[in-house]
Amino acid sequence: MIEPNSEGTPDAHATRPAAHVSRRWVVLSMSVALAFVSGVGASQDDATEGRGQVVASFDAISIEDLPLHAEARDAEVSESGRPSLPAVSMAPSRHAVPVSEPLLVVTKGTLAAGQSLGGELAKRGIDHAVAHLIAQQVRPLFDFRHSRPGHRYRLALDTDGNLVDFRYSTSLEESVYLFWDGETYVVRREQADLVPRIATLAGLVDTSLYESVRKLGEDPQLADDFAMIFAWDIDFTRNVKAGDAFRVLYERLYLTDDDGEDVYIRPGRILAARYEGAVGEHSAVYFESAEGRGGYYRPDGTSIEGAFLVAPLRYSRITSTFTNARRHPILNVTRRHPGIDYAAVEGTQLWSVADGTVVFRGWAGASGNLVKIRHANGYVSHYAHLSRFAEGLLVGQRVHQKEVIGYVGHTGLATGSHVCFRVTRNGRYVNPMAIRSTTGKAFIPPSLEADFASTRDQLLAGLDFGMVAASDEAL
Repeated sequence: MIEPNSEGTPDAHATRPAAHVSRRWVVLSMSVALAFVSGVGASQDDATEGRGQVVASFDAISIEDLPLHAEARDAEVSESGRPSLPAVSMAPSRHAVPVSEPLLVVTKGTLAAGQSLGGELAKRGIDHAVAHLIAQQVRPLFDFRHSRPGHRYRLALDTDGNLVDFRYSTSLEESVYLFWDGETYVVRREQADLVPRIATLAGLVDTSLYESVRKLGEDPQLADDFAMIFAWDIDFTRNVKAGDAFRVLYERLYLTDDDGEDVYIRPGRILAARYEGAVGEHSAVYFESAEGRGGYYRPDGTSIEGAFLVAPLRYSRITSTFTNARRHPILNVTRRHPGIDYAAVEGTQLWSVADGTVVFRGWAGASGNLVKIRHANGYVSHYAHLSRFAEGLLVGQRVHQKEVIGYVGHTGLATGSHVCFRVTRNGRYVNPMAIRSTTGKAFIPPSLEADFASTRDQLLAGLDFGMVAASDEAL
């Protein structure tokens, strides 16, 4: 049993595990193949409802195998001239290494509402001295009085009951780790090393892109990232129609936990994307023009980024459009509304739709907290009803496209949390939706055209390959 010394601090020598404690772990090697159902939930029961189709995905491969990380000379090209891709697997496989009985006694769990770590460990039969040791050692980095439901823990004891290591995870990616290094206990913060695996996801829009991605079993963050890629070309509230098709080649990020098991954390970077529907067909691929400096480009090599974004935020819906006759919800009179109202949760970030200079920041009566930014070619953008301004934002300051300038609120004459977004050109209001967003960034430079073409062809082939596999499965 572990006892604290006279000063209340655990004695490192008294708590030292046996010198030759060995750990035996179960190591699992898994080739993960993802199967998604288009337009419905991810379960087999949902699939039987008959609205979707099975979509293929790729076996796990290293990100280093992608053309954007590999030398062009290493790319393999088939006889047809199309680049080779990882083989598609429709069923997962698992290979286990047989092991003998482990020598460590492992206890792990997740805190529920109203639970404390100490109480949870006591229920699991963990000696109070071990719990005291953990609390004392970890306190410089984390105070367990700040524990929350959903936090996870894992501790390992040797056969004599001595603490070997302890991990407390405040999220899937962040944890505090305590371990015996052979002489003393060491505690440190750790950020999980996430390993990317390449997957495809495809489906049809039902009510929204967000809901369609969620029903396919993926984190809706992927839908947000997808929408941001095409933010210069598509308004995903106004322009999206039921039956539109989307397709994405992206990273799924995994970590290996202390038990040697792979755990899916979240979607990572999108490598290629395509959207087809009422707004036409839009495709984009990720390409690094220099190490660590990448962006999204159309297949012809032009940057996807335009001079103006179609919206200044991620929003839930449009509550008022640009019109010459709208009944005001507070004044109850009909008058012109020369802007677009975007509803969003209070505190949602607002960004500048284009590069420019701040020309107004302050209170503006019925508009509440207001920011105005002057852009090229006589344009000025207006952002009204803000809850607050971005820290340090000043008149005369130069801002860049997508730079945060404030946060959604309902100051001034407003019935709910939203931003009223307006644009003038040479002093006259114009419909923001009518502004043609021309390419604002450079084309692929001639010296990189060959590298870009190779990357583009392989990534777009990934999208096309997924489509062919889905068609075969449907047949």
